[in-house]
Amino acid sequence: MLESDQEINCPYCGEVIGVRVDQTGGSRQYFIIDCEICCRPIQVEVDIDADGYVNLAAKREGEG
Repeated sequence: MLESDQEINCPYCGEVIGVRVDQTGGSRQYFIIDCEICCRPIQVEVDIDADGYVNLAAKREGEG
């Protein structure tokens, strides 16, 4: 399994959170994680381009 360790900022408290992305899971992925600091749910959107570059977006759960 090809995994990549990434970092995002929690959209609630701003702390940096580590995220492990499974690069075999498809070029567009969506999942929810809980912030390790404030325990609120973070909606993570993953885009992996043809060159394998991983782009993450962290949003409050339920945001568009």
